[in-house]
Amino acid sequence: MPSLIPESAPFNEEQRAWLNGFFSGLMGLQDADGQTMQSAVGLMPGPSALTPIEPEEFPWHDAALPITERISLAEGKPVERKLMAAMAQLNCGSCGYQCQTYAEAIASGEESNLTLCSPGGKETKQAIKKLLSEPNAPLPPSQGTNAQAKTYDTVFSRKNPFSAKLLESRPLNREGSAKDTRHVAIDLSGSGIRYEVGDALGIYPSNCMDLATAMIERLAADAHAIVETPLGNRKPLLEALHEDCCLKDPSDELLELLMGRIESIEHRETLATMINEGVPDGFDVLDVLEIAEGVHVSGTEFIETLSPLNPRLYSIASSMRHVGEQVHLTVGKVVYEREGRVRKGVASTMLAERVRVNEAVRVFVQPNHGGFTVPVDASTPIIMVGPGTGIAPFVAFLQERSAAKSRGENWLFFGDQHEAFDFLYEEELRAYKVTGVLSRLDTAFSRDGAKKIYVQDRMRQHGAELWSWLTRGAHFYVCGDASRMAADVDRALIDICSEFGSMQLDEAKSFVAQLMAQGRYVRDVY
Repeated sequence: MPSLIPESAPFNEEQRAWLNGFFSGLMGLQDADGQTMQSAVGLMPGPSALTPIEPEEFPWHDAALPITERISLAEGKPVERKLMAAMAQLNCGSCGYQCQTYAEAIASGEESNLTLCSPGGKETKQAIKKLLSEPNAPLPPSQGTNAQAKTYDTVFSRKNPFSAKLLESRPLNREGSAKDTRHVAIDLSGSGIRYEVGDALGIYPSNCMDLATAMIERLAADAHAIVETPLGNRKPLLEALHEDCCLKDPSDELLELLMGRIESIEHRETLATMINEGVPDGFDVLDVLEIAEGVHVSGTEFIETLSPLNPRLYSIASSMRHVGEQVHLTVGKVVYEREGRVRKGVASTMLAERVRVNEAVRVFVQPNHGGFTVPVDASTPIIMVGPGTGIAPFVAFLQERSAAKSRGENWLFFGDQHEAFDFLYEEELRAYKVTGVLSRLDTAFSRDGAKKIYVQDRMRQHGAELWSWLTRGAHFYVCGDASRMAADVDRALIDICSEFGSMQLDEAKSFVAQLMAQGRYVRDVY
């Protein structure tokens, strides 16, 4: 018979079995053999048996701690906890898990891809590999045999993405801006895919064909040679580099392979320094091949040193109540020059340049984490802080609250460089202000004055009002850069609570921590 005790209840298996029997007896339910399941006071276990299991504490689960300190805090713990400590601790969902569940999936062998923690980058990847090489650690899973394996799921998912049509990639910045931010609309018709505001959309990108071709030319390899890719597929080398391989971050395996064959002592020392200290910012696989010019490496050897090309997650900028079977994104196109060569963000430039209207992109929905969505109670006021592309989920929030005719007040803090060029979704936001959907709109354009003003500065300027909203039960949301903006916003929030809530600094920190625990302070940061 089905369990009467939810899986989420804090009991072990023995407690759960006894409680199922106890309540089944009270209700006169029968077991699988047709016997009434008995419960008698004389069979009730002692008080210790019913004591709920204390939730496990993770002292390393703090993104502000250096990775070495996090791993040190997990010393003596099982390997899955050590692996968790190696993650970026943001629970951002970019890996398709949270930090704890990603670590557990690797430890159990269910997840084979060790490069999914994009915020942790190479630092996390190297720490994971080191932990898996320790005695008594689980055997490292074979790359590409599980999470990226082909499946025949009937529901579209990360493992089975939907091939959707691009409807629009419209510039949001005006002429004169230093940025190129796109409003991207994608058609989900016929997929049956549903999403909630606060969810993210996963995009499977492809590399720029020019970059893949340049690498094959540097290797002097056969573009048509069949190779096995990091995702477990067999295809021609050029196609493999274009579709399946990460060409951004050179792996230690590639550096070691080239270092063992390069003749120049100077170049060997350069590669050795990169292995020990990490590659320079913006350095990619082609840069390494250029250092090792003239070294012979076969296409098969080269492919074996590359990581899989992982999907990119973007906060959804629409509500299905408003746009129907579409999904909208706010994508900042990444393009910059380094050492005479233009570098391109793989997914952002694909959506901005390389995929045309009505051409296909492979997508899936990643559900929101930690309650990053509008409150269940439609009368609850909300405060949203989303500079730059961090505005995306809050456009969705406003669409949702408008379509639902929610009574709750909405306050948005938005910031960027120049009001004249970079006021993303200005018309929509001003329209929401006129209709009353947006109760307050405070902006911070950092390059428009002699002194740079950011969203956290606007928060401080309106601290008394912000505190008033919090005392009325407002939920507080932040979306955007984790290392700088979100940290600055967090400090500003603590200071506001301290000043206007008449608290000592430690009390204000505890108050903000309580808001998080209650689900009233939620962040979508990366």
